[in-house]
Amino acid sequence: MKIIKELCEYIEDEIHDAEKYIKHALEVRDEYPDIAEMMNLLSAEEMKHMQMLHNQVVKTIDNYRKTVGEPPKEMLAVYDYLH
Repeated sequence: MKIIKELCEYIEDEIHDAEKYIKHALEVRDEYPDIAEMMNLLSAEEMKHMQMLHNQVVKTIDNYRKTVGEPPKEMLAVYDYLH
């Protein structure tokens, strides 16, 4: 399913952004603690976005199983790989 692939790409983007923010927070925490705290909060927000997307992927797969049957192996392979 194309939608699973798209959502998984968004998940990767969110994880990348969270990592970017937290790395920057670590780099500036001694000199700019307020900025580091903000970056930490931004990172946490990105992880919330990632979790929301992940929950939707799981829901989509579950709905597919209920209505159509077992999802295509390719779709599950993408999902499994990203886990």
